[in-house]
Amino acid sequence: MKNYSFAAAVALAAALPAAAQAQDAAPGARPYVGAQVGLHDLGVDEDEFTGVPGLDIDDSALIYGAYAGVDFDVARNAVLGVEGNFNLGNGPIDHEFGVAARVGYRTDSGSVFYVRGGYQWVNIDPRGLTGVDISDAAFEAAGGDDTGGDYLVGVGADIATGGAARVRVGVDTLGFDTLRPTVGVNFAF
Repeated sequence: MKNYSFAAAVALAAALPAAAQAQDAAPGARPYVGAQVGLHDLGVDEDEFTGVPGLDIDDSALIYGAYAGVDFDVARNAVLGVEGNFNLGNGPIDHEFGVAARVGYRTDSGSVFYVRGGYQWVNIDPRGLTGVDISDAAFEAAGGDDTGGDYLVGVGADIATGGAARVRVGVDTLGFDTLRPTVGVNFAF
């Protein structure tokens, strides 16, 4: 699973120069990069595990990471964009990464209010999720899968601050089973 982390980090690093060049490549393109922190509640139903002794289900993780994307102005205030993200986590989440398209409204001051949809992969830490000292290999050998993914939908806003920086607030869900509020800051080129 560590190969996925490395591959996602390399892909995100490669996307940063591409995002910066997108502004030169297409009129109306607005690339950005940012950092975020949030809480990802995996929505595990603890009632499913009431007969299993020794489990201490913890399905909420602090996540922190980076994102990069580009918005395209398609009309006076209408925005279409694409964004990738990579986050590390604690507790039940080792890391997660994904990609999403977004549709939004850009205010005259430069703030963007958006809805988005995409796909997110999550790598679970079995020890952090269950409270049981079990290796990833033993978890998989027992029939567990420490990597899963689902469609992502969300809403958010990138609030203009008067310069290149914007403050982000957002809430996403994976498959309408999880809840993932985040805050962050991004810089537009």
